[in-house]
Amino acid sequence: MKAKITYWREQDGYWLGYLNDYPDHWTQGEDLDDLKAHLRDLFQVFGAEAIPGIKKEEELEVA
Repeated sequence: MKAKITYWREQDGYWLGYLNDYPDHWTQGEDLDDLKAHLRDLFQVFGAEAIPGIKKEEELEVA
């Protein structure tokens, strides 16, 4: 299973990022591997539970 992510490095050296399906919920890591580990954890939590306030995105077929 794969999830698209967006990430970047800040001037202080930390890496920030989020799962593209959950762009309101950022996390950080000391390096890129650490950030990816945190993003994997978020993916598991958000996918396994119906957490109030977690926005989801999907396509709606209209025709």
